[in-house]
Amino acid sequence: MLQGVGVSPGVGIGRAVVIAEGSLDYTQVHFAGVQQEKARLRTAVQAFAQRTQAMADALRARLDGQEADILASQILMANDPALLAQTDSRIEAGECAEAALDAVCASYIQLFAAAGDELLAQRAADIEDIRARLLAILLGRSEASIPDVPPGTVLVAWDLTPSMTVSVNRENVAAFVAECGGMTSHAAILARALGLPAVLGAAGAASVLRSGEDVVVDGGQGAVIVSPSGAELARYRKKQEEEKRQAEALQAYRAGPAVSARGQRYALYANIGGVWQTAAADEAGAEGVGLLRTEFLFMGRTSLPTEEEQYEAYASVSRAMGDRPAVVRTLDIGGDKALPYLGQEKEENPYLGRRGIRYCLARPEVFRTQLRALLRAGAERGNIRLMLPMVTGVQELRAARTMLEQEKQALSARGVAFDGAISLGVMIETPAAAVIADLLAKEADFFSIGTNDLVQYILAADRGNADIAELYAPCHPAVLRSIRDVIAAGRAADVPVCMCGEAAADPCLIPLWMAFGLDSFSAGPSALPEVRRTVSRWTEEEALCTAKEALACPDADAVRALLAARRR
Repeated sequence: MLQGVGVSPGVGIGRAVVIAEGSLDYTQVHFAGVQQEKARLRTAVQAFAQRTQAMADALRARLDGQEADILASQILMANDPALLAQTDSRIEAGECAEAALDAVCASYIQLFAAAGDELLAQRAADIEDIRARLLAILLGRSEASIPDVPPGTVLVAWDLTPSMTVSVNRENVAAFVAECGGMTSHAAILARALGLPAVLGAAGAASVLRSGEDVVVDGGQGAVIVSPSGAELARYRKKQEEEKRQAEALQAYRAGPAVSARGQRYALYANIGGVWQTAAADEAGAEGVGLLRTEFLFMGRTSLPTEEEQYEAYASVSRAMGDRPAVVRTLDIGGDKALPYLGQEKEENPYLGRRGIRYCLARPEVFRTQLRALLRAGAERGNIRLMLPMVTGVQELRAARTMLEQEKQALSARGVAFDGAISLGVMIETPAAAVIADLLAKEADFFSIGTNDLVQYILAADRGNADIAELYAPCHPAVLRSIRDVIAAGRAADVPVCMCGEAAADPCLIPLWMAFGLDSFSAGPSALPEVRRTVSRWTEEEALCTAKEALACPDADAVRALLAARRR
């Protein structure tokens, strides 16, 4: 059995087709002169852009969504002035277009891969895709693509790039397996959009597996079973049927509000990581966006996005939501998210360093650009709300509000339209913010509880460390009491409280959040039907009784056992 990262749930059973990588050897290519090599490169980039746009159009037509923006972003990256300028410099030094392009792309790939951040590591995979495709064009060779395959095929590759994935016939493909990639990679996003089970990061998959071998792919557990026994096949076919029944049952919960068994209504929003996911939020019946992560605009590039680029992205989300709210988290870098081009200093403990709002206040020129773009984007619909990450004190909220007001005045002086009534809220994701929630509630327009970081900080347990995974427990009494108190502080001050972390969609924990008085839930689009179903099975009275028992438990194990027994 191979173990990787389950990035798209479900069970896929079929026969492996291993995608071989074509040769991109350019050692026999001779330098033809500076102008000729520059011209060859520009022609290749133009052909790349045309082909990629055609792929994006085809993907948009197939999925009826905005996943095509993943491919469209590659066009921008291939035309990045800094990348082309560096390539030109190497050509001027006597390198052929292939060698120059290869060297420059390799430097970016190394830079992003060494950043120690999963998201940036996956952006490195995008540059690798661009590099391989441009080299193939320059060499006059066919680009890597997924061939026509028979029904029940499990596609296996060293890396499944967006350009390869876009040609998939989902009627014939049962699952994906690749050695590279993770939960945030574009291959993962496309696999989820296609509704196909996928396991990425499965070391050795492309060399161990052979075309024609029987394979079972468990996209939920990240497992790849090679040549399964009869008993294993029977077990996974049973699991596949059960998942199918569950999926069919969830269809009844794909739209409408989340309503408890007694008729109490809870707002239900979607967490999205980019413009392309607004379609998924719509399909899941989200009442708005509860968390838009803006890091997608800053990653996979070599310089800061301009105000205009940011404005266009935020305005696109605003228009897609119509009259529904769109909560935008301001730039949250640091910790596990670093941007090499910003020249951030290496920190001994980045999770406790300059991240989130701390970074933004320390780099006001970066923060003010984002604030102006968000103010402008909110002018048309008035539905954008700003949310500050990693707040630990009232002074940070006040400083951000002061900057926001100053940018309003600057825009007004220039005669630029903006949303003068834009809301400013805070993420409650540090123990400090949780403890002083009553003070923050006096000055914040809303709260959103970010359980992912809140849990790790309260329990001093790195959520990315597999060695202490058992210590990372959202059901720990300390976490539950903190969340209860935050919600109580918000309700006392008439400040709406949402939850946008992974715990918001946990069926075992949802009755506790209901009992504590949470106003709204925000989760990944695919998780929203399950939230609706779980909420519908509980009355507030029943949830309150369960919450009292949970709060009386001495440890996380006891809470976990209680909630598992009560799950509906």
